[in-house]
Amino acid sequence: MERETQFIGQSAAFQDAVERASQAATLDRPVLVIGERGTGKELIAERLHRLSARWDRPYVIMNCAAMPETLIESELFGHEAGAFTGATRTRAGRFEEADGGTLFLDELATMSMGAQERLLRAVEYGEVTRVGSSRPIRVDVRIVAATNEHLPALVDENRFRADLLDRLSFEVITLPPLRAREGDIEVLATYFGQRMAAVVGWEEWPGFGPRALAQMEGHDWPGNVRELRNVIERAIYRWHDPEKPVDSLSFDPFASPWQPVHRTAAKTASAPTSPAESPAPAASPPSGLVSDLRGAVDAYEKQILSDTMARCRFNQKVAAEALGLSYDQIRHALKKHGLNQ
Repeated sequence: MERETQFIGQSAAFQDAVERASQAATLDRPVLVIGERGTGKELIAERLHRLSARWDRPYVIMNCAAMPETLIESELFGHEAGAFTGATRTRAGRFEEADGGTLFLDELATMSMGAQERLLRAVEYGEVTRVGSSRPIRVDVRIVAATNEHLPALVDENRFRADLLDRLSFEVITLPPLRAREGDIEVLATYFGQRMAAVVGWEEWPGFGPRALAQMEGHDWPGNVRELRNVIERAIYRWHDPEKPVDSLSFDPFASPWQPVHRTAAKTASAPTSPAESPAPAASPPSGLVSDLRGAVDAYEKQILSDTMARCRFNQKVAAEALGLSYDQIRHALKKHGLNQ
């Protein structure tokens, strides 16, 4: 499945962020993109480049978190042959590669203070100096940076340079998490579902059942759109009746009654030996304002039952033991919520 480059969503919060990015793209100024993991920071950064006057020039991406502190300055600014052990030849850095275009610095908050100092000079004066050289090189680069950290708080903790933050924050685009994008969860789920249905060879898209839709809306989505895509694609792949609406979601692919016991935990507490001895899985309680208490409680109870049954391989007796219920009680609860199929 090809890399996603389009924006999908109808909520006002999401549309406002995209519109702000479109406006900022035309100005040749640094932009910070802030957001939780999986909210689409990379897509916003690419939009800032594609809608700018630099659209036909290089777009260079560097993930600061993926670079050891000892190499990040060499990656950014380049190095001369013999500058350090292993530097057998001269190499241009990312700034030189992006000359005339855009440099996207992902995970900016992980950059060391030393690298921040050199980055400040590059942004302030448009000059970089390769490691092992004393000759500055002029570059024309627009900086777009992204992070999931609150940078002003890092400044207060002396973990990020205040002067660099001032220089980079001409515009700050903060992306809303999926849980705040009203109406977008079902839109995105349908889009990912239709695409995955085509991949696995379904002739028609049956849609989602009411149980799956309720689970989507009740989940907190800490991984945002990236997590949603994984959950939906996994649900399509595991659904064996393409004639019926998809009505079962698995949020945790690691959930299993036979998952390995963590050795450290085993030393401090006796490990459960069966699903019934394991604590019940932590379901996500309803979030936001609750206007129907009984309905919210019923939905939460149904989610707990559904998660426990899946974890116990749909063995009602084992699930009853895991929840501290009798066999008759769990049968009644499953029938009440339509889960005894």
